Amino acid sequence: MTTRVACLGDSLTRAQLSADYLDLLERSRPPGDVRLARFGVNGDFAYNLLRRLDPVVADPPDVITVLIGTNDARASLPGHPVERTMKRKHLPERPSAGWFQQCLGAVVERLRQQTDATIGLLSLPVLGQQLDGAPAQTSQAYSRMIAEVATANGAAYLPLHERQVEELRQADPPPIPYRDPTPAAGLGVVLRTAVLRQSLDTISRRRGLVLTTDHIHQNSRGAALVAEVIDAWLPTRSA
Repeated sequence: MTTRVACLGDSLTRAQLSADYLDLLERSRPPGDVRLARFGVNGDFAYNLLRRLDPVVADPPDVITVLIGTNDARASLPGHPVERTMKRKHLPERPSAGWFQQCLGAVVERLRQQTDATIGLLSLPVLGQQLDGAPAQTSQAYSRMIAEVATANGAAYLPLHERQVEELRQADPPPIPYRDPTPAAGLGVVLRTAVLRQSLDTISRRRGLVLTTDHIHQNSRGAALVAEVIDAWLPTRSA
């Protein structure tokens, strides 16, 4: 019997700037085992996701995965253009850890009330690749918040951050400083892939990055870890 899975998130789920973990997940399962629906919007915060749940609850799936919070975490880092981001994403208040938890909790609450789906919350991919750096530590802190929301709301916690930390420790990558990608940098990646026919992995390799193309968006190795964590959870989901 085919399991219908709705994948909710931001640009990592939209997969215009990231390698497509939905495609990798589908290919890792037997043919017809899962039918995946994509609900990813570039740049979204947990607040934005909360406001676009209608299509999900209108046709409830069997399983829902939620991968959100990277942009919330980025907004807390020094130098992030918070005011510009607030205007672009129509945020009614300045992003904060507390507001992130509140919005994510409201997402899970609505999904639990209006669907019978099994819900899994993924922790965040590692920001950057210096594990002792502020971006990586921030993604870890937000991942702890996700774990708290999952526990408080009866959702499963899917340890993506922990899996990526393990991968980075094994890879022992060079200490490349974190740079928050700009919209222009994102356009540059699109042009390299669409016009110059460079793969995301080629871009990563030239920049010395292990899991990402730009410290945030996933290459095939990073996306494979997202798919792996979801895949490991799906067989054991409760009915």
